[in-house]
Amino acid sequence: MMKGLKKWRLLSLLAVLTVFLAGCGQQELSTLLPAGQVGKDQFKLLMLASGIMLLVIIVVVVIYVLALIRFGRKKRGEDFIPEQTEGSQKLELIWTIIPIILITILAVPTVYYTYKLGDVKAMEEVDDDGNAKHLVVDVTAKLYWWEFGYPDLGIVTAQELVVPTDEKVYFNLKAADVKHSFWIPAVGGKLDTNVENLNKFYLTFDQESKDLKDGVFYGKCAELCGPSHSLMDFKVKTLPRDDFNTWVKNMKATADKTEVANADGEEVFKSSCIGCHANSGVGDSGAQGPNLAAFGDRNRVAGFIEHDKEHLKEWIKNPQKLKPGNKMPSFEDQLSDQEIDDLAEYLLGLSVEQ
Repeated sequence: MMKGLKKWRLLSLLAVLTVFLAGCGQQELSTLLPAGQVGKDQFKLLMLASGIMLLVIIVVVVIYVLALIRFGRKKRGEDFIPEQTEGSQKLELIWTIIPIILITILAVPTVYYTYKLGDVKAMEEVDDDGNAKHLVVDVTAKLYWWEFGYPDLGIVTAQELVVPTDEKVYFNLKAADVKHSFWIPAVGGKLDTNVENLNKFYLTFDQESKDLKDGVFYGKCAELCGPSHSLMDFKVKTLPRDDFNTWVKNMKATADKTEVANADGEEVFKSSCIGCHANSGVGDSGAQGPNLAAFGDRNRVAGFIEHDKEHLKEWIKNPQKLKPGNKMPSFEDQLSDQEIDDLAEYLLGLSVEQ
């Protein structure tokens, strides 16, 4: 009976570990598979710290086991007293110097990378014509979605960050309500978004996202910010510079776009949604709701639901049921089924990639 229970405990533990470690192999999400120089540098620090920790654990366990074997009471008897080493200068020097060496080995590269990865002076550089040399993205975290403004390009989007590969992308991070934390696990470490101050950092994206499982990198909020914290996801599309320029051009063209997938749905949008949402990618950040200019190109509805018509209609009808605490009201009693159907078709037709 007891042997059976022990086997089940072992199997349960292995099952939990399998589920936990399954995320380590997803390239679009895993910190252990870095896809940018920042992530690679941080991965080196992670491995160094883990190696030192493992070394300490192994040494302590070996000493503990040797002590048990050599000085156990069964072997030496109840009255045996081992040699007392209290006051030994030699031993005190050993266990003082060794930790100092280990901390120094860890501290030197940590300080180096802290200054290297925190250097954002280049985000202010401009060329001879006064144009910004580097791409800067204003990230605003809100309950429970993300806004991405491109101040030097005059466009704004939400929920999906689009960036060029093989160059530094600088970020201004802030929060509109409570503290959040901006994190793209496969590309670099997290940094808080605060209401009271602006945080800045940069990331590099060395890999195109189109070859990943869902065609995007996954982004997360890493700060417990409310009941839908775990659903505050965003996605990242990485493109070669030429394709990124084309995307910017298409985003600017959304201001004059006249053809729509469903004209009746556009009328519903103008009468019920435009107070909070924009359908043009041209402008500044600061809207009440996510910019929907490229909604049809997104990977998910609301950051986490399947991106299709049925799930979108379900979201419009009752967003509080799916993502509690968000600011969007329910339209189940305000719009007819036909109006919601038309609106969903219109929104899914808002695309800059098709």
